[in-house]
Amino acid sequence: MTWYLRSVAATYPNLTALYSIGTSVQGRELWVLVLSSSPYRPIVGQPNVKYVGNMHGNEAVGREMLLHLIQHLVTQYQHDTYVRWLLDNTRIHIMPSLNPDGFSVAKEGTCQGGQGRYNSQGFDLNRNFPDYFKSSNKNSQAETEAVKLWIARIQFVISANLHGGALVASYPFDNSPNTRPGTEDCHRKPLCGVFQQFYSSPSLTPDDDVFRHLASTYSFNHATMHLGLPCKPGASAFPNGTTNGAQWYPLTGGMQDYHYVWHGCMDITLEISCCKYPRETKLRDFWRDNKKALVRYLGEVHRGVRGFVMDPQGNPIEDAALKITGRDVGFTSTKYGEYWRVLLPGSYKIEAYAEGFLPRQDEFYVEESNPTLLNITLFPDHRNESPSPPSSSGGRPAGGLMSAASSDVVAHQEIRRRPVNFVGGPNTLQGSAPQREGALGGIANLLGSVSSRVSNFFSSLG
Repeated sequence: MTWYLRSVAATYPNLTALYSIGTSVQGRELWVLVLSSSPYRPIVGQPNVKYVGNMHGNEAVGREMLLHLIQHLVTQYQHDTYVRWLLDNTRIHIMPSLNPDGFSVAKEGTCQGGQGRYNSQGFDLNRNFPDYFKSSNKNSQAETEAVKLWIARIQFVISANLHGGALVASYPFDNSPNTRPGTEDCHRKPLCGVFQQFYSSPSLTPDDDVFRHLASTYSFNHATMHLGLPCKPGASAFPNGTTNGAQWYPLTGGMQDYHYVWHGCMDITLEISCCKYPRETKLRDFWRDNKKALVRYLGEVHRGVRGFVMDPQGNPIEDAALKITGRDVGFTSTKYGEYWRVLLPGSYKIEAYAEGFLPRQDEFYVEESNPTLLNITLFPDHRNESPSPPSSSGGRPAGGLMSAASSDVVAHQEIRRRPVNFVGGPNTLQGSAPQREGALGGIANLLGSVSSRVSNFFSSLG
């Protein structure tokens, strides 16, 4: 794989740039290939997207599909108008293998089993990240730390990580406040997994509509995923080939929840093969099934709202806290003041806050055809006191909204507070999610406790 990536980078220097985010426990490079029409010089305002494969070392199809995708993008840039548009307007980061140590001991032709799943120290990397719902004291691994630093440096807008063992697009949350010990990974034990289908419940994000859309985009562009067929008798079936992660099975320390809560990145999990490590002769069929979906998913970053957060002189404001009103998981601006948020068509309000500036709220409309450009101007708070709650500036700030499709300007109003219920960011504490309250929460806890005991029994059998 290293030879191939270096070869592509050398052959297509105008479209690719190869870099490493660190090394595995055993010292293997964690390679990432950037694909863009400006690979060495990021274009301000251009969104970053990423794919991560082979997080579980024995799930090899994702690794191979990402290598196929790289080849497709670089060879079709001159011939395919959609591929050209994608690379001209998007900065694509592809990591074929997050767990090269596990892959090195996995066995080709092994469809089930765990050999190679974990890293070289025996840790499941998709249970090794900070968790919003439960505190985890697992030792953070070298691969995990590398990813955490990577996504702290680059603001990714959407992402997907590729797995194997099922055929479904799974979206956050992967965990919930009512997860009980003994229920995690129950799906991997046949009898336990069958029982779990009847009592697990979804754990929905404030952006559930967007996550459903992203998962469906992949599923319906895949050759068969949208049919929702189980991989084997007794396995889970998925309507439309999508599922909420926690409804399928809960897990603590997953990467997609971490990306979303800590860094505002909309990340989903793609299970793209019933067999985890099939024979090489099957790769042509897997590429045929996944090719369109892999390409089209990347294009979904170009919907919603985007723009710049600036001061009145046009200087960028870094680390401004932003959220869509009614959607409490927030996001931040980059050092250039850039921000992006994927949204479906409709009317929204965005709230913006930065230290030393008066907060602000703007209304905008998202259309299907093009992203909405909304530049936000924040005015300094000259009162030399805490900006929460600041007084109204008494006038209409200069920042406006332009629709990329219609240039309609809509009303805005100022807000006198920091965005309320702002969730997320690098300083989020593990286990800080609010617990369910009231009668329904009590019933859920009771059922969770009972189901946990029953699932433990089935787990011992399975």
